[in-house]
Amino acid sequence: MKHVIDFEHRHYGHCESGVVSGLLRHSGLDLSEAMVFGLASAIMFAYVPFLRMNNMPTISYRILPRTIISGIQSRLGIPFRKQTYRDPGRAMEELVDFMRRGQIVGLQTSAYWLTYFPPEMRFQFNVHNLIVFGVEDGEFLVSDPVFEHPVRIPATDLENARFARGVMAPKGFVYHPEGVPSSVDLPVLIRKAIARTLFMMLSSPPPFGIRGIFYLARKIERMERSKDGRYIRLFLGHMVRMQEEIGTGGGGFRFMYAAFLQEAADILNSAALLEASRKMTLAGDQWRTFALACARIIRQRDGAPDLKEIAALLRRCGEVERDVYVLLKKGI
Repeated sequence: MKHVIDFEHRHYGHCESGVVSGLLRHSGLDLSEAMVFGLASAIMFAYVPFLRMNNMPTISYRILPRTIISGIQSRLGIPFRKQTYRDPGRAMEELVDFMRRGQIVGLQTSAYWLTYFPPEMRFQFNVHNLIVFGVEDGEFLVSDPVFEHPVRIPATDLENARFARGVMAPKGFVYHPEGVPSSVDLPVLIRKAIARTLFMMLSSPPPFGIRGIFYLARKIERMERSKDGRYIRLFLGHMVRMQEEIGTGGGGFRFMYAAFLQEAADILNSAALLEASRKMTLAGDQWRTFALACARIIRQRDGAPDLKEIAALLRRCGEVERDVYVLLKKGI
């Protein structure tokens, strides 16, 4: 059995925005990954202590998984077919049928079961997105956004990845656009998308948005009272992992949004958006500085960690980002 679709693989910075960009481009609407990310109003911050990941509170630097898909669907008016399954066998049969009909599709998977990943990259992360564009000799051809070249995966391993259990289980989730417009009114859409981002980042109550960043900074300061240095280091390690290893992380998402603002500035001929892009790049640098400071403390095995410094750096991240959104509010 061989059904291979002519698809141009590209390397992207983040899985969901990269997959959506690839699906749209294949369907005839060429939007960059940064434009997809920005139009979906995907940048965010959230500290959700009651939603646990690896026994640690969830800390997110973007909107929830799958909402880039739904955000693009809503913003651009593009219908997406989206489906989950109870029966893994039926899901895999329909995946073969998609290939037979010449339809590439996006899948949500668990990184742990993707056997083409190096062993050190395979961990329980149930929201890794990829594109399947063919099937041949019991293996599926995969365009994974974080790899330089297309890869292959045995059907059994892909089934395991699609039906992994745990937080945000994929449940075989498959999606693809069902037709795209020949063109879109980017100036109008960009303004709407930025306005939505401003609302989420400036007006959301803690623990979301800018207030969420300051809320977490206060939480870290209060942790100094704890005598459990091991837990503190685990917590900081979890923050760094969520920021720098899950997808493109906090700094990476800020750089991607800066790229969106630069594209938007060219389209709208806006000096304010160009300046906001520059400042958002500085925000990404600040998040990376914060992550490095956390990493230094994690490596310390003795002595009490200086959490006041960590909290101050986190507040600085919030302040730099807030300046960006205030500038955007004036610029649109």
